[in-house]
Amino acid sequence: MKTLIVHAHPEPKSLNGSLTDHAVTVLRAAGHEVRVSDLYAMGWKAAVDATDYGPHASDPLKVPLDSGRAFDAGALTPDVRAEQEKLLWADTVVFQFPLWWYGMPAILKGWVDRVFTYRFAYGVGEHSATKYGERFGEGTLAGRRALLSVTVGGPESHYAARGINGPIDDLLFPIHHGILYYPGLEVLPPFVVYGGDRLAEQDYPAVAAAWEQRLLTLESTEPIAFRPQNSGDYEIPSLHLKDGLEPAGRTGFGLHVRP
Repeated sequence: MKTLIVHAHPEPKSLNGSLTDHAVTVLRAAGHEVRVSDLYAMGWKAAVDATDYGPHASDPLKVPLDSGRAFDAGALTPDVRAEQEKLLWADTVVFQFPLWWYGMPAILKGWVDRVFTYRFAYGVGEHSATKYGERFGEGTLAGRRALLSVTVGGPESHYAARGINGPIDDLLFPIHHGILYYPGLEVLPPFVVYGGDRLAEQDYPAVAAAWEQRLLTLESTEPIAFRPQNSGDYEIPSLHLKDGLEPAGRTGFGLHVRP
């Protein structure tokens, strides 16, 4: 198996840094190929601007269309092209990051903004009476898996169904469904370390052991059963879930996960 780890934490000695290092060690010992994109160490440019698209940038700038033209012409900047090539190389993509203000660190969101260009991660496939492009279960990255490894500051109770922060699955849904599943990745249930800011040194071995178990079962773990867009569950072109497909009482994000 070939695994790309996209790491987003500014401190190499952090818990996130330790989890990334452990993942590399465990996977390579198991015979896997591993590449790491350490965004802070790379000095990753997070902001999209006209320089990303060179002569294919319009005035005024139109990010989707301009990124698609640059992609088709092979004219994206070398750093973006390199990350796209890593994604195509990988069987599995692991994202290692702390949950900051209920989302990704800005540098990781900037990686998504720049790497997931039009004609690469979206804007692909046919649009017809029965198909609304290749996305949500189809697309460029179909056949690959993705896993979020996330550290959060608060205890697990804060992220439970009645917790003040909201359920962790709801907080991660925009990433799971809107960023990863959208271009076709199969999304595995997340690995979450709660109370990361207060983790005592003697508690780390248990976390590392649990992380190792998840890593060694990447190929056998069942992905989250998101509904494929073009499978017949949704009306096209409204993309509303058809009546009667939802389990009794289920609303919100949970509608888009098959029972």
